[in-house]
Amino acid sequence: MGLTGTALAVDAGNSKTDVALVTADGRLLGTARGGGFQPSVAGPRRAVDVLAPLVTGVLAQAGASGPVGHLSACLANADLPVEEVGLTAEIARRGWADTVTVANDTFALLRAGLADAGTQTGVAVVCGAGINCAGLGRHGATARFPSLGRISGDWGGGSHLADEALWCAARAEDGRGEPTDLVRALPAHFGLATMLALIEALHLRRIPDRRRHELTPVLFGVAAAGDPVARAIVARQAEEVALLAAVALERLGLLTEPTPVILGGGVLAARHPLLHDRLTQLLAERAPMAVPQVVTAPPVLGAALYALDRAGAGPDAYERLREAWG
Repeated sequence: MGLTGTALAVDAGNSKTDVALVTADGRLLGTARGGGFQPSVAGPRRAVDVLAPLVTGVLAQAGASGPVGHLSACLANADLPVEEVGLTAEIARRGWADTVTVANDTFALLRAGLADAGTQTGVAVVCGAGINCAGLGRHGATARFPSLGRISGDWGGGSHLADEALWCAARAEDGRGEPTDLVRALPAHFGLATMLALIEALHLRRIPDRRRHELTPVLFGVAAAGDPVARAIVARQAEEVALLAAVALERLGLLTEPTPVILGGGVLAARHPLLHDRLTQLLAERAPMAVPQVVTAPPVLGAALYALDRAGAGPDAYERLREAWG
């Protein structure tokens, strides 16, 4: 069975990938971090190539070369069942583990926020660069969304919020939209004087696309100062988070019983008062029995907890593993 009693846990997001090696009794033997995981852009084979040096690295930390007993992977862009099947096959082909399971990375957040004993039911909404929601109900029922952008009805996430702020500011500067302080705040973040200058810099790639996410905190700052346009964008994000959670709870038949709603990802983990207070208010109205909680533990913990679940670990193992991540 390779490295008996050990498992690889993988959390692969759009911007970073974490890999950990854990034992069945909850000891953390090694960790590694690498770049983003984007099979929709690079294709499954090249995307999984990103994992190779990380897997090798954590095995080396334990003085081993593999294979391990199991690999538990929670992956961004594994949005459809067919994608999970393809990525499972690609990872299994590498021979890193005797068995492989793959799930969307939203399930890593969900598992990190759920209790380690008893019935595990709950819903998670992740709002980081993008937005997604997943839930677990009784008897293994799941609720999930395609999360493929506008074509699957998505609204929100850090990248979307930055683009909304840019859209509103551009229209305000040229007269098509409502006045907003975003007109000055967004270009000022990059040392520019006007939206036109910022638009030109973004279009000509003088400011790379990867830096657009820096505008999301600017949006929240302008909203906190009272700007109506910025506040409306934040309110719309709160609406979407609450809506995703309520719909998932309804699908799973959990609206009438106390159920954790796990909130995570950079946008939600920041606990911006305007966003957090509004979404918890909306949740209280639409799903009064929901119990919202923000989880800031690294999502790779969730992937590792799934590995312990599969191994039938005892309470001490879960406690030891959670302590390893603080």
